Amino acid sequence: MRKILVIGAGKSASYLIKYLLDKSEQEDLLIIVGDVNFTHAKKLIGDHENAQAIMLDVFDKKSRQNAIQNSDIVISMLPARFHIEVAKDCISFNKNMVTASYISEEMQKLDKAATDKGLIFMNEIGVDPGIDHMSAMQVIDRIREKGGQIILFESFTGGLVAPEDDNNLWNYKFTWNPRNVVVAGQGGAAKFLQEGTYKYIPYNRLFRRTEFLDVEGYGRFEGYANRDSLKYQSAYGLDNVKTLYRGTMRRVGFSRAWNMFVQLGMTDDEYTIDDSENMSYRDFVNAFLPYSPTDSVELKFRHALKIDQDDIVWDKLLEIDLFNNKKMVELKKATPAQILQKILEESWTLNDHEKDMIVMYHKFGYELDGKMHQIDATMVTLGEDRVYTAMAKTVGLPVAIATLAILNEKITTPGVQMPITKEVYDPILKELETYGITFKETEVPYLGYNPLNL
Repeated sequence: MRKILVIGAGKSASYLIKYLLDKSEQEDLLIIVGDVNFTHAKKLIGDHENAQAIMLDVFDKKSRQNAIQNSDIVISMLPARFHIEVAKDCISFNKNMVTASYISEEMQKLDKAATDKGLIFMNEIGVDPGIDHMSAMQVIDRIREKGGQIILFESFTGGLVAPEDDNNLWNYKFTWNPRNVVVAGQGGAAKFLQEGTYKYIPYNRLFRRTEFLDVEGYGRFEGYANRDSLKYQSAYGLDNVKTLYRGTMRRVGFSRAWNMFVQLGMTDDEYTIDDSENMSYRDFVNAFLPYSPTDSVELKFRHALKIDQDDIVWDKLLEIDLFNNKKMVELKKATPAQILQKILEESWTLNDHEKDMIVMYHKFGYELDGKMHQIDATMVTLGEDRVYTAMAKTVGLPVAIATLAILNEKITTPGVQMPITKEVYDPILKELETYGITFKETEVPYLGYNPLNL
């Protein structure tokens, strides 16, 4: 049997493993799932005869290398920073590798070694990055084949809660790594192109510069800028584009409320708070506010952020129990971001029966035969429950489909890469459609950013 090693059985692995197990008989596959939590790995494969769970600690070099050497292809579903050791082992033992994570500098440095050995290291093949790359390049290539020139490209993705379970004032629950949500946007100004001009949004202004997006059947969303929208400009062949913007989607009002945490410093992850384990949630909030012998924490908070008493954001703060003096932080030497994450996880964790939702929105503006055109493309995918989530589906299925395509030599171009070529995106997008992951395209008038100049 052909052996597929899946390293990491976290939140995004459920659909991936299910897909491979469903194909295992037909494709003669043995699925080996390795995780530091053996019980969790075993739970995902059940009693399937073509699967095996193993205890695998990625820091245990010997067991890691034995597992990789004993496989035909490796899927790494580990946190991004741990991929590199797996990748080096794959070079050593001549194994192809697939990950859903961004290509790091260290990974890119392995390109020559992988190419020289004829190995495929497919990265960025989850949802964002992944489905966003593939769906965008499919339309961009189609426009170019007609002779069109791309002048605008915008792309937004959001992991949100499904409408039927959207039952809190923030219209949000965690559907992936909560830490990444809490520290989103940090580490430098957001950078993008608008009408041929470079634009920058510093972190302290990021959540107050949003734009609205309407998705048919699902209502209105807002988008805020990703840190570097120009990262894929050359890869997409958009060096002459006038507008290039990539962003994250939330329900309207989320960003304005989140900005309160940013302004107070609650999302900071650069320092630790003394005696944090003995703090109540109320103490944590008070740590960021000036001393007053008379004013309450609530009053000081309102004053510092100029929140009126009838402002909906105040109700959002009360909903997450931010001012509770009985609930304790219980985290030693914690950063503000870690404490905020703990507070939010109490309110924003999906219950067993609740579903999540992935929303993606692309805008393509182009010139053809002297006329301006625009295509808007939207994709909405709903999860089944807390295990088989839309996030796991849209991350795991592209990874699984690509892995099988590499194993069956349908994808053959070697090197460290992402899925932006027809060889990769056409068959994967076609198969994703059979799982309900489809894009709806609409022709709309091209207005650019100057709609009054008709």
